[in-house]
Amino acid sequence: MSDVHQSPPGRHESREEQADRRWGELLQEVRVAQTGVQILLAFLLTVAFTPRFDDLGDADHVIYVMTVLFGTAAVGALIAPVSFHRMVFGRHLKPESVAWASRFTLVGLVLLLCTLLSALLLILRVVVSDPLAVWLTFGALLWLAGCWFVPALVVRHRTRGDR
Repeated sequence: MSDVHQSPPGRHESREEQADRRWGELLQEVRVAQTGVQILLAFLLTVAFTPRFDDLGDADHVIYVMTVLFGTAAVGALIAPVSFHRMVFGRHLKPESVAWASRFTLVGLVLLLCTLLSALLLILRVVVSDPLAVWLTFGALLWLAGCWFVPALVVRHRTRGDR
């Protein structure tokens, strides 16, 4: 996260001003992801108590457990910036807090991706044939990665030489 210490072109911010701005932007991003993953996890946690859950095979139970673990880990990673900030608040560590929060958020998004894909696989295995469920889930992986990560990686790669 070496870009934490550089202001964007056209901005003249101190390190602290930049950290304050980035913190606000990051919190807005995390709010969106946190809400989605918390709602998804809440629904997932209720599935084990439905009558049909016992009808699922061993493989589906494993997928369910992995999905709940991914969801729990995603919630943990997406809430971690708040905990980190609270524990170092008032120690003049905002730039470091932003860097750590950014890392936690990226990990949380990857875990959210895993949660969505494993939940989708579980649902599709109940609805369609296993091979089709795998292919549809793989298609969802390509779509989500293409929306969430690929454009940013392309832009970062293209602008790497601009610094």
